[in-house]
Amino acid sequence: MKKRYFISLMLLGLVLGAKAQTPGMGTGQVTNLSQPFLFSVNTLTAENPQWNLNYSGSYGERVAGPFGYSGVDQQFAVKGYLGNRFTLYANAAFGFANSGGVTSSQQAEVIRNFIGGKQWFGPAIGVGLGVSRDMSNVKAIFSRVTAFYNKAQWRIGGNMRFEKAFASSRDDIDLVTSVGFHHRVWGSLYAGVEAVGQDLEGFWEADEAEGGARLLVGPSLNYVPIRSRFAFSVSGGPVFYATRSTVIPSAAIRDIGTVASQNGWTLRAMATFNLHR
Repeated sequence: MKKRYFISLMLLGLVLGAKAQTPGMGTGQVTNLSQPFLFSVNTLTAENPQWNLNYSGSYGERVAGPFGYSGVDQQFAVKGYLGNRFTLYANAAFGFANSGGVTSSQQAEVIRNFIGGKQWFGPAIGVGLGVSRDMSNVKAIFSRVTAFYNKAQWRIGGNMRFEKAFASSRDDIDLVTSVGFHHRVWGSLYAGVEAVGQDLEGFWEADEAEGGARLLVGPSLNYVPIRSRFAFSVSGGPVFYATRSTVIPSAAIRDIGTVASQNGWTLRAMATFNLHR
């Protein structure tokens, strides 16, 4: 029931986006590019929509966490340009487990571009700092390195995140990486692929605290109606273990889950609303 409900909402969002499309599709004048990828956070510029509200939902099997949850997950986020190449990104997630019960997590960060990032097209490389509280009430600080290159017909970007959780049962440092690629296939519809590698320290630590290194590779779509305040993205795919840890996994915030017993899958959709014309 939850799965059908989530997929219905995702399809409804795409229909509404199509209705919001105005004449001129194919001209390249996209207006809301605040968050084209599902698993990689990009920085904003003065040319981008300055403040946005994001809603994303996911459905997953045999995964856990705010993005890939064994059940239905809802996330609400705000993203804005602070000026001088600074970007603020903050979100709160709520997970509704298949077995019942509700959990939540929060995180906030500020990222600054140090290379490029003064305009939308071209390269942008930034570094940020943030804080978080995961679904088991463990606090953490983290740093994110972002790298993106945007052109009219295609875009590529990714993140490298280093996290330090304040709990004795966690790793000294957690490493999460992601990358995405989109190419324009028709008008303002982009298609490509996204990949996530999380807790990569599992490749050299047998007792990695989140169960081992996990990977996700799957298709990705981004639709930006011309001169609309809305944008829509969908991505997902299989989640599988590249390594296995000798410990029971924690509840750390992870895009593709932390269940160590078996592989799974996740599907995520996002709608972005630009608060500025």
